[in-house]
Amino acid sequence: MDTTATATATASAPGVTTATALDVRAVPAPVLAELLRADDAGRAREALVTETGDEPLRCCLTRARPGDRITLLSYAPLLRWAAETGRDPGPYLETGPVFVHAGPCAGHPGGWPEGFHRGPRVLRAYSADGRILGGQVGEPGELASLAAELLADPETAVLHVRAVEFGCFMHEVRRA
Repeated sequence: MDTTATATATASAPGVTTATALDVRAVPAPVLAELLRADDAGRAREALVTETGDEPLRCCLTRARPGDRITLLSYAPLLRWAAETGRDPGPYLETGPVFVHAGPCAGHPGGWPEGFHRGPRVLRAYSADGRILGGQVGEPGELASLAAELLADPETAVLHVRAVEFGCFMHEVRRA
């Protein structure tokens, strides 16, 4: 299954309300297969069986269940975006830890990933030349509308949703 999903969110500003179709992107299956061989730090990572579950899985935008085989690996999401779009990721290229299934995954089923986000998140906006334009911090129930608001700016090419506490990449959002 494709790990790209579309959702529609509404952004409001004083006197203006717009609906923006959101393209919510998990780590795609072909990229997952590459990362499981060697992650973006160049290392093969060991799979583990989660006892308690609840780890946020970036391959399907769900939470791990007890007994799932998962892997914690290094991922550079702007590197993939830059390669796909023919852009330079600029000086903001980051590599960080993400949990994924330790094998093939069904991917993200569609829409905004309900129940995936817990606690505040930062939506970081990047320009077409890979520079950070700014961002918004929000709670789980308002993230889709904040994403729509940020993507309403024509200068914004891509958004990263990240955990506030650790800064970890959660998923990408683009205009659909």
